[in-house]
Amino acid sequence: MTSNGSAVDEVLPFSRLLFLGLQHVLVMYAGDIAVPLIVSETLHLPASETVVLINSSLFVAGIATLIQCLGLWKLGARLPVMMGATFLSVAPMISMGLESHLGLQGYYGALLVSGALGILIAPLMGRILELFPPVVNGSLITLLGLSLMGVAINWVGDGQPTVDRVINGVSVTSANPAYGSLQTLGLAILVVVVILLLRKCGRGIWQSLATLAGIIISTIVAIPLGEFHAPNLTNWPWIAFTPPFRFGAPIFHIGAIITMTIVMLITLVESAAVFLALGEITGRRLTRAEMTRAFRADGLGILVGGIFNAFPYTSYSQNVGLVTVTGVRSRYVCAGGGAMLVFLGLLPKFGHLVAAIPQPVLGGAGLVMFGMVAANGIRILSTVDFRARPNDLFIVAVSIASGLIPTLSPSLFQHLPAWISPITHSGVVLGSSVAFLLNLFFNGTTAQQTASTPTTLLSADEDHT
Repeated sequence: MTSNGSAVDEVLPFSRLLFLGLQHVLVMYAGDIAVPLIVSETLHLPASETVVLINSSLFVAGIATLIQCLGLWKLGARLPVMMGATFLSVAPMISMGLESHLGLQGYYGALLVSGALGILIAPLMGRILELFPPVVNGSLITLLGLSLMGVAINWVGDGQPTVDRVINGVSVTSANPAYGSLQTLGLAILVVVVILLLRKCGRGIWQSLATLAGIIISTIVAIPLGEFHAPNLTNWPWIAFTPPFRFGAPIFHIGAIITMTIVMLITLVESAAVFLALGEITGRRLTRAEMTRAFRADGLGILVGGIFNAFPYTSYSQNVGLVTVTGVRSRYVCAGGGAMLVFLGLLPKFGHLVAAIPQPVLGGAGLVMFGMVAANGIRILSTVDFRARPNDLFIVAVSIASGLIPTLSPSLFQHLPAWISPITHSGVVLGSSVAFLLNLFFNGTTAQQTASTPTTLLSADEDHT
């Protein structure tokens, strides 16, 4: 009988390692590909670039997972961790992608700088964690779910509610008659129904695979309805490597860098909760030096994401739940999952199939995923003692209200300087900045605000992926 500590370093037989690693990949797969799909659909990227984002997301997630599990020099938690793209990056990436002077080059430039900063500040994160108590993170995660809901709704409708037409040389905006047809609504509802049935009636891993199963079943149903348009795969190789800086040389813009630095800090806070929880589950509680190594690996993952056209990466908490359910604590299992992600990221044909998933199908999954994000934010806020700290209500109220402005009225800040647009055009970044500053204003940096343990964040990403 091995102790929990030695169980983390246990090397399992290859066949068992392969199966358990695949299980971890399946649990986090839907979340990791959802991020590039959201971005590419919203920015109207061509299929070839959508495939680049999907493959890059899987490839870098695998690299980040391998570093966290196996360790590299002074990097890596050396715990059973699965890394995946964080939803926190979606809104800023879309905002920057729509800016003509930034585009994806500005986003990746900011990602490179924020990742490098993450590596540098890793030893200070113990103190920085105190600046992100549950009232700040709960407000942010709630706002994140709410701000993404509009994307999911338009996916369900299979387009935009209005269309622009040119009539007699005049541009006219009118209602889209195809928006929200009974067929598209039916596909979206089918996804939701499958997810809910598996969550209630499924057992073990099937509950964790509910979102992925809903997407697959609804896509199969979409084929005879003419909603699934199979891509032409003959011109694509089976294996291909995505080159660095596929979208062009990075652009370094101060506003974009500030935005992604905020995202990086919050991502590290999210990961901290998972690292602390895994330390308890596996019996290998991380020391300050080990936490520093874990944060450095997170920063490196963000930096690599900037190089290989990907995203910031965080540790997925649903995989922590899988560690608990299976009782297998070996970090080599997740390392095997990381190797599988790297391999999947080298398959462009596979990426094209994923990119062909109909919008209404993604919309049904998005309603559940983004709703779960908001619900988990509310759950985090429920740990805040508003009676003892009544001013925290103002933090929640003003930050969420501020963060919804770019979603509800995108043109409100049109007269502000262009350099601040990556912040003011992203509701998540604007709202989180307001929450962060208001928390400093009302609560300062006293230890009292960290009375709620960081593990209250454990479920922030759980199940929405």
